Amino acid sequence: MFAEQEFISEGAILRGRWYSTKEPTISPCIVMCNGTSATVSMALSSYADEFQKNGFNVFLFDHVGFGRSEGKDRQTINPWVQGKGVADAVEFVRSQVASHNGKIILWGDSFSGMLVLVVAGLVDGLSGTISFAASCGVNVLEFKNPKESLTALKTIFYAGEFDQLGDSVREGPMPVVSSDQEANPSLLKPIQAFRWFIEQGGQWNSGWENRVTRVIPETDVPFSPLVTAPFIKAPVLMMIGKQDEMPQISTDVQSEVFRRVKSKKQIYEIDGGHFGALYPDTPLFYEAIDIQLKFIKSII
Repeated sequence: MFAEQEFISEGAILRGRWYSTKEPTISPCIVMCNGTSATVSMALSSYADEFQKNGFNVFLFDHVGFGRSEGKDRQTINPWVQGKGVADAVEFVRSQVASHNGKIILWGDSFSGMLVLVVAGLVDGLSGTISFAASCGVNVLEFKNPKESLTALKTIFYAGEFDQLGDSVREGPMPVVSSDQEANPSLLKPIQAFRWFIEQGGQWNSGWENRVTRVIPETDVPFSPLVTAPFIKAPVLMMIGKQDEMPQISTDVQSEVFRRVKSKKQIYEIDGGHFGALYPDTPLFYEAIDIQLKFIKSII
């Protein structure tokens, strides 16, 4: 069971679901967010159910402009905007002092698996981060002065007003997925992506739309966990998909992000590629839950 909750990020109302335990004040809260265009009623709601059953509060929300959340640029993915939404979700959860014990854990998959690794290096006082099948980029980036790069990223991040920045990349509007890449090319091209989104997004009242625009603002420093990883203070679990089929994901870059993390950390490779563990009530789903629960219990 859950209750509807909302908060403000960059002037937009973001909405989500609060899954409360029977004794919320003695339990941490896991802040969860979906990857590319997915909504709260898709697979992550099943993860939230399992965490709730195991004694954890959960706040699962839709990114700005997606699902039930508002936003002037509907169906638009901008990493800076979505990352700020994650940070603002943390602040919202912190304000709900009677609803958890003060310990907050970030959880994100795919594109949001990348987002939470960036935000974890910017927001203090987190208890842990779980990043599943993170889309960390396809090239390893080096920075001559990591601290200066982090400072530059923080300055851009907390200044906000991201729509005032010029675009280095703009794609769309276009379908999120398509079964015919020649006649109707999509942002996510593998057939596994098509199958997952059509099945999960096709559920009644999911709020998912097969339409997206991808925007990356032009900035002096990229929105990348390769910048923030060395500065993450809380424990990190990176769960990566074995033979991940998504072209935007490089295991070399994921491994480099993990290498740069200096806090307590764990990496776990799970079978099924990118989407295997995102099918609820399957062996891979329960394997992922088991590993994540063990990690959470080891850090709280």
